[in-house]
Amino acid sequence: MTSDLIIVEPGVVTTLRINNPPLNLITKELTGYLDQALAIIEGDDEARAVVVAGAGDRAFCAGSDVKEFPDLHGRVGEGKLIRENEVYSRLAQLPLPTVAAIEGDALGGGLELALCCDLRVAAENARLGLPEVGLGVMPGSGGTQRLPRLIGLARAKELILLGSVIDAETALALGLVNRVVATGKAEAVANRLAETLASRGPVAVREAKAVLDAALDRPLEAGLAAELAASERVFSSEDMLEGAAAFLEKRAAEFENQ
Repeated sequence: MTSDLIIVEPGVVTTLRINNPPLNLITKELTGYLDQALAIIEGDDEARAVVVAGAGDRAFCAGSDVKEFPDLHGRVGEGKLIRENEVYSRLAQLPLPTVAAIEGDALGGGLELALCCDLRVAAENARLGLPEVGLGVMPGSGGTQRLPRLIGLARAKELILLGSVIDAETALALGLVNRVVATGKAEAVANRLAETLASRGPVAVREAKAVLDAALDRPLEAGLAAELAASERVFSSEDMLEGAAAFLEKRAAEFENQ
């Protein structure tokens, strides 16, 4: 890594930190370093789960740097969104389970980034939304696609077309976040969830995540077939034998990701 805009803190639970305070705004430069960070995580055999967090307590990520917008007039795809979508999809498709620690604002592209994670923990002070229409633009890095898959089409239309910004408790009621915690505790709770994820059978977690991610885009019968195929792979793993032995011997399993 040649920049401190994105910091990777490696470990069994790896932290990927957006480090552009106070608002952790997304720039074209930052997106490139995010891509590099994800490549590092993909190549780390020790990592079992990832926490995505922002630097400071004011914002997880307040979205794109609007100062870049005038230069994107008439060329937002090639100038920003094609690359951004590639990188965001790389996060969404990461085989490891991911948890977003949302302290402060998660707005626009920042919420779109959080939507790429498997779980989201929000502090009580968090504000979440896709308010782009108020700026005369629209969500372009997955918001119109990932949000309705998560909370339903009607609720997603309400948030996106009105440009509404909601608090953490409302986000919890909508199913947009999985936990609401005390202000200042989002990352700590996200880490605890990630530690639990990391303790589970990594082959099983990886296969389950892949099948779940494709579930809403497949007919039921195709999804059941994919689930069966994934189960065959899991039951062919050494981790399955270790999990069964640990259960019968009443001890903690020592999974080897094999």
